[in-house]
Amino acid sequence: MRTPPPVPVEAERMGKALLDAAFEVHTILGPGFLERIYEEALCHELARRSVPFERQKPIVVPYKDMQIEGQRLDLLIGGLVIAEIKAVEEIHPVHTMQLISYLRATGLRLGFLINFNVAHLKDGIRRIVL
Repeated sequence: MRTPPPVPVEAERMGKALLDAAFEVHTILGPGFLERIYEEALCHELARRSVPFERQKPIVVPYKDMQIEGQRLDLLIGGLVIAEIKAVEEIHPVHTMQLISYLRATGLRLGFLINFNVAHLKDGIRRIVL
């Protein structure tokens, strides 16, 4: 089995910027709000920091000889990193598989599953690399 190449430096930089903004949002809001509140606050924080992002970015899902439309990413950071935002009691395997499916569909390598409904945000972050 061959080792995959390292994640590009720019993707790592975008990932760090995302996490820095997420920690700021969680520090101010804490747990307990709806997912859309965290998404809105995170977008505001990313914009304040001049971090490029696209919100609710439509993607197509390849299937055999066709492209299926209708799927959206919560956030695409710098065109390189996917952020899937959650506000749930606990992360389930299906949440992780959702992010992995998005990475595969887009051909991107780095994604973060961020659950804001935790006492300490570090406990709610899952980093996925393909």
